[in-house]
Amino acid sequence: MKISEFPTGSYPRYRAGLKLIGSQTSPYVRKVRIVMLEKRIDHEFVEEAPWSQNTHVPDYNPLGKVPVLAMDDGGTLFDSRVIAEYLDTVTPLSRLLPDDNRPRILVKRWEALADGISDAAVAIVLETRRPQEQQSMDWIARQQSKVERGLQACAEGLDDRAWCNGENYSLADIALGCTLGYLDLRFPQLDWRELYPNLAKFEAKLAKRQSFQDTAPPRS
Repeated sequence: MKISEFPTGSYPRYRAGLKLIGSQTSPYVRKVRIVMLEKRIDHEFVEEAPWSQNTHVPDYNPLGKVPVLAMDDGGTLFDSRVIAEYLDTVTPLSRLLPDDNRPRILVKRWEALADGISDAAVAIVLETRRPQEQQSMDWIARQQSKVERGLQACAEGLDDRAWCNGENYSLADIALGCTLGYLDLRFPQLDWRELYPNLAKFEAKLAKRQSFQDTAPPRS
């Protein structure tokens, strides 16, 4: 397994003995990495592609999916939403989920919407990697419609506000930013910036944050 060093930068670190297993191109893994950087949580990043023939991901997660957070007590957490919510409790620094129930649920709703767009986009990528004679154009079209409707919902929900939910940067913004970054990576022909200028402005603001810069997926 290839072990990557913790991203460079002047981050004061909270040492929790954690190991994150995942791929640099996964929007879900990137979301967790950004949460860890924003909250200054030190960790070891183990790069593992779940689709490779010799992957070790099932050794950590029986579902064979990333990200996986390996704890210092030998236990593991999986699903990015579960991991992100846990990490927000590790240290009070840079809280990303509100304490009050209603705003917390709204942030989680944003996260579910963003992750749902990523789910559809990933499904398209995987389908197009199958032999051409086995690909389903109906399936691809169905996933594309999810991406389109999801982006429209995000644009309408964001409107002219600075952040997705309330006046503060939160997990909702991280999730949406990672989804938009994944669309840029896998579907550069999808000109969502022209369709939704408010999302373009939002993404450009996130791109200036060190945590987003340090976790930008490789383009090759």
